[in-house]
Amino acid sequence: MKYEQLDVWQRAFKLATDSYRYLKYCKDYGFKDQLCRSAVSVPSNIAEGWERYSQQEKFRFLSIAKGSCGELKTQLMIAVEIEYIGSSVGQAAISKAEEISKMLGGLMKKVKTRNSKLETRNWNVMIENELLKADIEEYLKQHENKELLRFITCGSVDDGKSTLIGRLLHDSKMIFEDQLAAIKNDSKRFNTTDGEIDLALLVDGLQSEREQGITIDVAYRYFATDKRKFIIADTPGHEQYTRNMATGASTADLAIILIDARYGVQTQTRRHSFIASLLGLSNVIVAINKMDLMDFSEDVFEDIKKQYMSLAESLELKNIQFAPISALKGDNVVTRSEQSPWYHGETLMEMLENTPIAESFNYEDFRLPVQYVNRPNLDFRGFAGTIAAGIVRVGDELTVLPSGQSSKVKEIVTYDGNIPEAHAAMSVTLTLEDEIDISRGDVLVHSNNQAEVASDLEVNVIWMAEQAMTPNKQYDFKFASKTTPGAFSNIDYTLDVNTMAHGEAVHLKLNEIARCQLSLNNQIAFDNYKKVKGTGSFIIIDRLTNVTVGAGMIVKKGATAAKVSGGNISEFEIEFNALVRKHFPHWEAKDISGLFK
Repeated sequence: MKYEQLDVWQRAFKLATDSYRYLKYCKDYGFKDQLCRSAVSVPSNIAEGWERYSQQEKFRFLSIAKGSCGELKTQLMIAVEIEYIGSSVGQAAISKAEEISKMLGGLMKKVKTRNSKLETRNWNVMIENELLKADIEEYLKQHENKELLRFITCGSVDDGKSTLIGRLLHDSKMIFEDQLAAIKNDSKRFNTTDGEIDLALLVDGLQSEREQGITIDVAYRYFATDKRKFIIADTPGHEQYTRNMATGASTADLAIILIDARYGVQTQTRRHSFIASLLGLSNVIVAINKMDLMDFSEDVFEDIKKQYMSLAESLELKNIQFAPISALKGDNVVTRSEQSPWYHGETLMEMLENTPIAESFNYEDFRLPVQYVNRPNLDFRGFAGTIAAGIVRVGDELTVLPSGQSSKVKEIVTYDGNIPEAHAAMSVTLTLEDEIDISRGDVLVHSNNQAEVASDLEVNVIWMAEQAMTPNKQYDFKFASKTTPGAFSNIDYTLDVNTMAHGEAVHLKLNEIARCQLSLNNQIAFDNYKKVKGTGSFIIIDRLTNVTVGAGMIVKKGATAAKVSGGNISEFEIEFNALVRKHFPHWEAKDISGLFK
């Protein structure tokens, strides 16, 4: 007898699909997520329990199924009580839930066959397909409104970063059957996990990665749960690939830092934690992996937790969570493990779903780097771009930087039509009441809350090229939508990420981090990186090869005055500089007349 033939399962499945349809009455997206999760768990738990246990142990899954039905019933009652959905719809749903609860009590009497062999199904997909048939628009709307979380996995070599991502994809039912079959064959071929399936091969796709069992390049993977959509960046652990880790972290909202339970905090753990802090990642999950090799010892977990908290004291990491896991076995990754009864916290997946990410956006300081001036006809002139921070409304007074001209917002235009206001991360086109000179690279800000403007900056730099950085050599610097030439006038100090000690340097080598003075040929509008990432960061481009050789975070205005020897400029030099700027503007020479006033 198959579970699909059970009357109780059929009723549970209908309740689940009905619950999805009820979501059209629901205006609270957080509640929608809870309702979806509850609805899916009913038929899923019934079928999984039926499959997992022998005939004599069937009673063990009855409590699971009862709990699921009870949870769904409770959620629907809450929905009716606070008027998320109509009372008549809610009462109908509760009646169905009560019927199923009664059916569960007599389930054992209906079982007549033993050792039934059942098929495994992806319940989320099955129920979503049912909803897809019923209401395609509602289905698409649910997925469109899901929150997106970008996160990276980092840590030392062989801490299990790729295996963890493979486990998340596997246990979230995001792997196709042909992919799984290919991974099983490759696991036997490379034999990196002693005969078990090597889930790391899902993300380590390069031949050299599979041969060596390491991660070299950043690999991006996508998956979704009922609550959120996720983009994962699997970053390498080797020190020589630190630049790849920094690249993945630059767009992330959260970092999962893996620590091998056998070795504790390592050098790369410190390095990656510091880079995560430097790049403004306030949300960190410390996943203490391979706990199965340490018999899930609570003492080991607490000792490593103490080690990391000692490290975190010197870093600006605001929200740190810890989880004891086994990525290879799946303990505490998606499902709670029976091996760690002393651990009462959330699983790793629950942490990913529940960590607040709204704080990652700055909604106070409006910044819009202009990417494109849209002029389709004589009657329209709009300034398009992605809002880096803040909120803008029709009628707001804006100032253009660095020119300083001002006007008011006339319209906020989007693909779906005009809107009264827009916020960070939205791509919009603004039209202004006055015709003023605005071009690509300018930044629109509120007149009463402006960014700073300067050509000399104090910055933190991560160098990513084999060829060392040389002060006073000309590079191109790309700030949001503006690119300008410039040079590093001085390296203030390098930073040892292991000891946090400052050192002196004449050149900046691969993977080194330093505080530098940057002198640009043009003024730019900027913010401190920790205040607004979009206007506080930049990349460094080699002017000959056009290769990105470094990344930087702005700290504040630079100290320009005393770096030039002597501090005096002759009148001839000032006149000659003015002549060059007038007749050879394409040289982009800098005005030196006001440097030493």
